[in-house]
Amino acid sequence: MSESTVSILEIENVTPEVKRFVTDRPDGYQFRPGQATEVAIAKDGWRDEERPFTFTSLPNDAKLEFTIKIYPERDGVTDRLGDLKEGDELILGDAWGAIEYMGTGTFIAGGAGITPFISILRELEKEEKLKGNRLIFSNDRESDVILAGELRRLLGDDAKFVITDEESERYFSGRVDEDYLKKQISDFDQYFYVCGPPAMVEDVTEALKKLGADESRIVTEEA
Repeated sequence: MSESTVSILEIENVTPEVKRFVTDRPDGYQFRPGQATEVAIAKDGWRDEERPFTFTSLPNDAKLEFTIKIYPERDGVTDRLGDLKEGDELILGDAWGAIEYMGTGTFIAGGAGITPFISILRELEKEEKLKGNRLIFSNDRESDVILAGELRRLLGDDAKFVITDEESERYFSGRVDEDYLKKQISDFDQYFYVCGPPAMVEDVTEALKKLGADESRIVTEEA
């Protein structure tokens, strides 16, 4: 695996726990929408501490972008990422990943699991292929929702937001379970793209199969 060192050009808060990192882009660096790479911090003691993060930029953008949830309580890589400043450096590996757009369908994301879908949806907008795609996006709290405004702009009423851990006046309060999916989806003969915490991905995948979805058309990181 090759490695590239990139400089952080911009850091922006997206939510109280999520930051957007923009870096320069190595010559010839390639990735597809939905892919990720191993990222390490170019500081002593952290160069070998690699973690996977998804590109949220587009394949032809001049710069790279990552949208990363920070976990201060873990005292690890994401905690250190939260302390970085513009001008600090990251070490990137090659692009990899199994989340790839196969055709029109429903994207189902939990929390930071939205990140591979951001690049995919942005690319579909660029290619004028968004029509017919839908999104179900689950989060613990309203304040956790990443890029709600952009997702509504992209998908309009086809972007559905679910809040699990508090009552919400703006979004549906509940869980993305079999009953919810049955109410939201009338056609299970389509592609489903599922990304989020492992337990959520497993539960949603099983619910989709029970409701008639073809397992070969359920796309996850483990696919």
